[in-house]
Amino acid sequence: MGFFEKLKAGLAKTRAGFVDKVNTLVTGRTKIDEEFYEELEEILIQSDVGVETTLKLVEQVKASAKERKATSGEEVKDILKEEIENILSAKDSSLNFQEDGLTVIMVVGVNGAGKTTTIGKLAANFKSEGKKVLLAAADTFRAAAIEQLEIWAERSGVELVKHQEGSDPAAVAFDGLKAAQSRQADVLIIDTAGRLQNKKNLMNELNKIFRVLNREASGTPHEVLLVIDATTGQNALSQALVFKEAANVTGIVLTKLDGTAKGGVIIPVADQLQIPVKFVGVGEGIDDLKPFDAKDFVSALFSEEG
Repeated sequence: MGFFEKLKAGLAKTRAGFVDKVNTLVTGRTKIDEEFYEELEEILIQSDVGVETTLKLVEQVKASAKERKATSGEEVKDILKEEIENILSAKDSSLNFQEDGLTVIMVVGVNGAGKTTTIGKLAANFKSEGKKVLLAAADTFRAAAIEQLEIWAERSGVELVKHQEGSDPAAVAFDGLKAAQSRQADVLIIDTAGRLQNKKNLMNELNKIFRVLNREASGTPHEVLLVIDATTGQNALSQALVFKEAANVTGIVLTKLDGTAKGGVIIPVADQLQIPVKFVGVGEGIDDLKPFDAKDFVSALFSEEG
């Protein structure tokens, strides 16, 4: 199964909860009135698009429909697809990769979002492209996080820099950077702690890692990827806002799309945070994480067959 087919299959629950309701709303509809738009609003809100983004999206759809003199439900559905794609492609989703020298990627997100797994899959992706990859286990808060990353490093065939549990995360990031530079690695991926209970501690810890990296290599990290679990729906958005404040997030990785009806949350995340979605995950396999493409995503979401 190709990735597009996996994406389509992974979005099946979201499609059933969202697109199927849109299809029911537009089928045979020849009158586009306020009642129609109210029903569309309700569907979008129930599909985890959130109130703020829903109102904005429906206004844009209304304006385009009026401009194009759309009279049927199907025409409005096509406009809705375009507007969703516009939101998802508003920012450049390509990775800020340094062609000459080392690319430093920091990965943030709450525990349980699939952060460590994402790092393993990213490492495998880069390795398969012939790049030399190094991982740094700077989530020193949980011993399990270090062990998990070690397993993924072995599985992906990449090297790992680690300290013991409870060590200073910034010291691990520093050692990771020095090792990556001396070994002439192409990519350094740094794992970080994901506890949100004490936001101040999290911010201080992440800021310290930033300062240390920047002091040793100006302009690093080149990417700060926030891993979001799609199954958490609107909670994902509130988490993302905290991390955006704490970590200067440059891109989103949306995981566990295949297990949820809440895939619609990708729309408010892209809209309200003004941060591009850079990768999506649709399964457990090592190659089930791929660069995000707004056109493919919307096509897969609105595809007629399962």
